[in-house]
Amino acid sequence: MNAQPTAEAAGTIDIGGDITVSRLGFGAMRITGQGIWGEPPDHEQAIATLRRAVELGVNFIDTADSYGPEVSERLIAEALYPYPGELCIATKGGLLRPGPGRWPADGRPAHLREACEGSLRRLRLDQIPLYQFHRPDPKVPLAESIGALAELKDEGKIRHIGVSNFTEEQLREAERIVPVVSVQNRYNAADRSSESLVDLCEQESLAFLPWAPVQQGGENPAVAAAAERHGVSQHQVVLAWLLARSPAILPIPGTGSPGHLEENVAAASIELSPDEVAAIGKGA
Repeated sequence: MNAQPTAEAAGTIDIGGDITVSRLGFGAMRITGQGIWGEPPDHEQAIATLRRAVELGVNFIDTADSYGPEVSERLIAEALYPYPGELCIATKGGLLRPGPGRWPADGRPAHLREACEGSLRRLRLDQIPLYQFHRPDPKVPLAESIGALAELKDEGKIRHIGVSNFTEEQLREAERIVPVVSVQNRYNAADRSSESLVDLCEQESLAFLPWAPVQQGGENPAVAAAAERHGVSQHQVVLAWLLARSPAILPIPGTGSPGHLEENVAAASIELSPDEVAAIGKGA
């Protein structure tokens, strides 16, 4: 019987010059309740999924205060604290959750400070390794929001700052205020609207965290053909494609199931040919 593949097969990526993690992470959004609201339907399964991720060599976990809200962060601490020394927990702030399916932005400095300090308490951390601004707030000047994160970094509460759902113009504005080490935007084999930002991250040694990494948005014959050729699922193929697309990409597929987690991690061992990578890209 073959051993379960681990995240180490994806290689590593540096974040901020002083954090090195396996290049296949775990997105902790799906360990919460339906609609990313409330407690998970099976608490013990959520805990088991987090612990299994670490067992399989995943040492980058992405979460946010808005997942639940607060539920994902609490479960991470419950399952994994005290944390392994190599584990990097990234979280985000800047969205409110007044109810299921509602995600209004709040980029006010006072809110971001409150959100960051709440995440520190729930995660039981003295410093958040990577804190990401979840989404620009059109009602608040970007410089004010990023400035608040820069202050938290100066205070030692944040080690590195990342941004999410940003354009290149917004990224450049943020970089004029504080160093930015990562970008988290929607990107997958079907949605390539952040293509130029992937290339920019590769050129400038930033990490690119694609959210919704396995969504295909319709049939891609090249994905189906590669899945059949390798004897794996189409979800595994699109994760392998992301890993092959750029060394800057750090996929963070999420699930609340240990079995599905194992399937995602196994994608790190799939080696697509250059022709397969190109064909999948053309099929988007």
